[in-house]
Amino acid sequence: MCSERLFYWSLLSNTPARINRSSALMASTLLPAPLGPLLLLLLLCSTSGSSQRPQWPVQRVPVVWPQQIEEQPPPHFLRPAQLQVTSSCGPECHKRALPPSYWDLQQFLSYETLHSSGQLTETVVGIYGFDANAFYETPAGRSRSKRQIFGHDSRFSIVGHDFLLNYPFSAAVKLSTGCSGTLVGDRHVLTAAHCVHDGKNYVKGAQRLRVGFLKPQHKETSGRNGTGGRPDKMKFQWIRVKRTHVPKGWIKGTANDIGMDYDYALLELKKAHKRRHMKLGISPAAKQLPGKRVQFSGFDNDRPGQLVYRFCEAGDETYDLLYQRCDAQPGASGSGVYARMWNRRSRRWERKVIGVFSGHQWVDLSGTPQEFNVAVRITPLKFAQICYWIKGNYVDCRQG
Repeated sequence: MCSERLFYWSLLSNTPARINRSSALMASTLLPAPLGPLLLLLLLCSTSGSSQRPQWPVQRVPVVWPQQIEEQPPPHFLRPAQLQVTSSCGPECHKRALPPSYWDLQQFLSYETLHSSGQLTETVVGIYGFDANAFYETPAGRSRSKRQIFGHDSRFSIVGHDFLLNYPFSAAVKLSTGCSGTLVGDRHVLTAAHCVHDGKNYVKGAQRLRVGFLKPQHKETSGRNGTGGRPDKMKFQWIRVKRTHVPKGWIKGTANDIGMDYDYALLELKKAHKRRHMKLGISPAAKQLPGKRVQFSGFDNDRPGQLVYRFCEAGDETYDLLYQRCDAQPGASGSGVYARMWNRRSRRWERKVIGVFSGHQWVDLSGTPQEFNVAVRITPLKFAQICYWIKGNYVDCRQG
């Protein structure tokens, strides 16, 4: 945890730094910075005991189980992906919405699967072990967050192969439709549903969807001992998507109503990658997060070819959505929102994806458009569904 705090410090101090995580407490790993705040930071690291560790909450996970698969007519591929989402329902609107019934949830969590061949299937699911009274509770509200950039732009472009090719930054990928995503399995990428489907139709490019992995581009240089290669710029290496899962809650709703709660999708690649992926986690309440903070990395359109990292305080929240103050631009949509907390079972720190950054939600409030940064939270039911898409069984999906 201290090495991560020092990493934040190196970013905030605006001084380039290479951090050796195995010896993060050594001040020599940082370039000169104001001494007082750094010493305070080191003091906080040295005095934080195990009793103060933010821990992943232990939650019981229900089962979302396929019951029937039906082939659907070939889909239409229309407009390009819209990288920003419009909605008529803001935080207070979502809080006032009635909790869905079992039959509503069964409908919302049923899903479509788009295959690379163009075949489209619909899967009807059953839900088991779900107690609406235990799970469906709206957290206490906090101040809402607005705007894409909050005063000073607090985003950081990640530079240098040492960072870009190492976890967790290496788990961020780019979609050929212009969005971002996060590796959550050997062949699986979590992203936003609106990156492949606009609520009514699949977007242009969804059938031939590709996922880009940022890798170093080597330039050939001649030397006394012959020709060698040196890393210079970064480029994307692309892998085709085999199938795409989109929940019916997004398709049956639209971005203009409660369907916003289901703005997530899972992509299965045609071949496995070799990078470390992130684990899924059920989203804790904002007050349980370390420093009430979330973080994510994506490929913002205003910084082409660069991976952009940010962290910020979580703001208002509903059962399905998390509003936060993270600076972002179109292109970051679909990024996995993650946190780092202590796993009491494995007795170690773990980063887990707890949501999907949906983007900038425009809400028409009494004729006045207002903007919110919003992420879809991974609830117990969504965890069960996404985990099943990855694992292919529910036995390995019982702990979130």
